[in-house]
Amino acid sequence: MEQATHLPNTPEGWHTITPRIVVSESKPFVDFLKHVFEAEGDYLQERPSVITIGDSKLMISDAGVRSQSTAFLYVYVADLDATYHRALEAGAHSLEEPFDTPYGDRRCMIEDSWGNTWQIATHRSAP
Repeated sequence: MEQATHLPNTPEGWHTITPRIVVSESKPFVDFLKHVFEAEGDYLQERPSVITIGDSKLMISDAGVRSQSTAFLYVYVADLDATYHRALEAGAHSLEEPFDTPYGDRRCMIEDSWGNTWQIATHRSAP
């Protein structure tokens, strides 16, 4: 597989596509991401918060100028089971308990309090 190259019109450290989620009460949502996914970044009131999970960035905005929009995201983490339990502790509800897939991911699915769906996985290896 070819290594991706940095495009000159993309800020350093960013990917070509960056998900942006618009929610009401984005500060608690940022706190949720930091707790569940051990994300980095801070809530910003006057502009989108930039939150980093692993090697990926999310932009989080408060609803108002823009309508609320939800996301369905697939996220790889180091420890699926621990992440799943942190999500439930933080108020998410389980859509799919952790299980081993035939393609090598151990995966679960949750929905957060803002209506976003997260498939969370740890890749082990394909059989």
